[in-house]
Amino acid sequence: MWIKDNLGTVIVSLLLALIVLMIIRSMIRNRRKGVYLRCGGDCSHCLAACSHKISVNK
Repeated sequence: MWIKDNLGTVIVSLLLALIVLMIIRSMIRNRRKGVYLRCGGDCSHCLAACSHKISVNK
């Protein structure tokens, strides 16, 4: 009975959870590949927050 009464909420919640999991999975894959969203390749503005600056300074 409860599931019938709240079916819309359950479906939307499951879809949102799936989207969040896909985003996290994509971020993990990109990190393993060495792709960082914050790194534009300009190390003068980097503040040592990405691996690009570390690899350039080596």
